[in-house]
Parts: sequence; C-alpha cells; structure tokens
Amino acid sequence: MGSDRFEMIVEARNLRAQCNMMPTEKLIKGGPETLSDAELLSILLRTGAPGQGVLDYAGQLLEAADGIRGLMRMDRDSLLAKPGMGIAKYAQLIAALELTQRYLLEALEQGETFTDPDVTRQFLLLKLRDLQREVFACLFLDNQHRLIAYEALFFGTVDGASVHPREVVRRSLELNAAAVIFAHNHPSGVAEPSAADRRITDRLIAALGLVDIRVLDHLVVGDPEVVSFAESGYL
Repeated sequence: MGSDRFEMIVEARNLRAQCNMMPTEKLIKGGPETLSDAELLSILLRTGAPGQGVLDYAGQLLEAADGIRGLMRMDRDSLLAKPGMGIAKYAQLIAALELTQRYLLEALEQGETFTDPDVTRQFLLLKLRDLQREVFACLFLDNQHRLIAYEALFFGTVDGASVHPREVVRRSLELNAAAVIFAHNHPSGVAEPSAADRRITDRLIAALGLVDIRVLDHLVVGDPEVVSFAESGYL
C-alpha cells in the first residue's frame, strides 16, 4: 500500500474518531475552539430532555432561539417554558453569562490604566446591547484612570432615560472618582448619538466640571456598533 493511501486511511480514521468523541473529551483533546456551539452548550447543560440526548437537545435549543445570542437573551419565563429546561439548566445558563461579564469587568479592574477600548466595548456590549429599554450607566475611575466601579444609574423606555446630573455628581463624589466614562444603549440598535444624547452629555460635563471630575467619553451601544463621543469629536 502506498504511503499516500496509508496516510489518507489514517486521517479518515482520526476524523471518525474525533466525530465519535463526547464533547467533553473532544474539548480536552482539541481545545474549546474545536467544538460546535451545540457541543459547548451540551457540556454546560450536562443532560438532555426526556428521550433526547443532550447534544441533540442543545442543537434544538439553539435552532429554536436562532443561535447562542438568542438563547442567552431570552427572559426567564421563555427559557423555563422550553421542554426539558428546568430551573437547574436555567441557572447554569445564567451563571455562564454572568461569569463572562465578570471576567470582562475583572479585566477592566486589573488594568493599570483605563486604556483598552476593545475590552471596554466588549464589556459594554455584553451589559447593554440586548436590553429592551434604555439604560444609562457610568464607569467611575480614579485619578490614574483605573476602574472603581461600573453602575447602571438610570432606566427608561425604548425612547430614552431620564438622566439627572445631580445624581451623577453625588455618586461620583461618594466613590471619590476623578474621572468618568458614560455609556447608554439604543434599543433600536442604531448607535448614532442623538441630539438629546449630546445635550445631556454637555450638561453632565458642566455639572461634573464644577467639582473637578473629568468626562473622558460617552459610549453609545447599538447592535453591533459602539460609538464613542471622544472618537467622533463630540467631546
């Protein structure tokens, strides 16, 4: 048998063996990037629905939700209504999402200075992009531009949030912040700042300037874009 033919047979056997691997074994041997979305989800869920294996169950969930993002943005009642879901599986999904958010937040907190716009954008997209109402949040920074805290301060409808400069100033002083970065989402998915966004930003800059707190940026979170006031020349 020629060497090329032998190598083809070996490769085919390896591929079959890989296909027959359980997702956990496949992850350990090849790394998480070798797994499909359904395989990764099956590891998280651990068990399927009655009469259905976990891998088929995971694939069915993803198909019904139109992918991972659709599944993770479902509300509690919608998820629990899925056959075979149950409170334990729901808790596992929510815990996984929260761990991801905390991972990104920790990356921000551990940075020497607040200088990684990509991490900031990823964190804000995860926190704000899929919300169905407008939320205004603030990243409070110390005098070295290190993160003190992230807080959602104001909540509104899909049309806007009522932002009160006095409350922003009060909270900044409570946290002894030297600088801030604002962020809010547009539930429409369009990240372009509105005239109202620019007006409230000007009011906040003026109010915080009275107590020597700098506004470094205001980020508008759309889907999938995040627009920076600073980069766009609005600050």
